[in-house]
Amino acid sequence: MRVFAISDLHLALAKNKPMDVFDPVWDNYMERLRENWTRIIGQDDLVLVPGDISWATYIEESKPDFDYIESLSGKKIISKGNHDYWWTTHSKLNKFKENLSLGSIAFLHNNAFFYENLAVAGARGWKNPEEDGFTVEDEKIYNRELERLKNSLKFTEGFNGTRICMLHYPPFSADGKPTGFVEVMKSFGVNICVYGHLHGKSCSYAAEGLIDGIRYHLVSADYLKFEPLFIGEW
Repeated sequence: MRVFAISDLHLALAKNKPMDVFDPVWDNYMERLRENWTRIIGQDDLVLVPGDISWATYIEESKPDFDYIESLSGKKIISKGNHDYWWTTHSKLNKFKENLSLGSIAFLHNNAFFYENLAVAGARGWKNPEEDGFTVEDEKIYNRELERLKNSLKFTEGFNGTRICMLHYPPFSADGKPTGFVEVMKSFGVNICVYGHLHGKSCSYAAEGLIDGIRYHLVSADYLKFEPLFIGEW
């Protein structure tokens, strides 16, 4: 099974908020994404999509965007981003999936997925505590996300294969300092981390490559020119 990753799709079929109003690099992005995805991804491949999926506000109104994702080839694991306001409880997500017959989509939400020699876990993550404007409320969310990552990775305890972690927020500061999410991943033996959230000039400070035993990939859609990134084959 081949594994790919791409985040920050920011689909705007459910809500008229196309990304090209922010930057010309997003011109015609949903069509470009479909073309690249169809060319690269096979039905037996797995695509990791760590957050910022749809501009919909509520799960019920996100149907057009999930119909779009379902129509794409391969299996998909989706996790939460900071703009996924439609995100809801695990049971409601799975009920939504069942009602729409979204057979190729799985939601990563305080759980983990296993494919022979591969385990996929993760959480949303949060802002770096060293950022300007990091508030008491941010600290609460940060600590909660650390616990969610631990809870997800606990499912992989005793697993002898490769562990991939999906985060939305980068687990490093702009100057390359690791956040608490790195320590959690290291403590559970994570091998690969994919993350998104960064766009435009901020991509220049992304941490990528092998760092202290974990291989990191920034997979924001615009950074990848809307082409899913090949992570490996298992």
